[in-house]
Amino acid sequence: MLHLGVVDVPYSYAAFSRSGQRRRVRTAGTKTTGDVAEILEAKYHLMQVFFDNYREQIGEAFLDGLKGHMENLLMGGPVGGNPHGDATQFVEQKFHDFISNQVVEHVGIPGVPTQAALRGVNHRLAHPYARANPRRPSFRDTGLYEGNFRAWVD
Repeated sequence: MLHLGVVDVPYSYAAFSRSGQRRRVRTAGTKTTGDVAEILEAKYHLMQVFFDNYREQIGEAFLDGLKGHMENLLMGGPVGGNPHGDATQFVEQKFHDFISNQVVEHVGIPGVPTQAALRGVNHRLAHPYARANPRRPSFRDTGLYEGNFRAWVD
């Protein structure tokens, strides 16, 4: 069974000293990538929409991986390795592209593109809410959610 999810990593928020130097601080009660994934899935069904849009390509990637693994075994190659490794990497890269290339904004999810993306809210910048911030892809604020996305098979 294919699973889509994220590595649960806490978000840290930037704090600035009086001199304007940026320093990272972690606070109690900080949201994690897992919390954000649950929120996004409940509101936008993001991973489900991703899977629905790439179902055929994902299936082909797994089929190709299994074919290659079987060919290797039939030719006397070593037994072992992960026959799903290339396919799960493919899924992870596709999800990254789905967000980075703003494909997610053109698949008909209500409320997407998000207002935060249109306003350029970006917590990687010194002034995350500045009006001069350029527009960013929806669902990529700090990059932690997208960067910690994982696909695995059990």
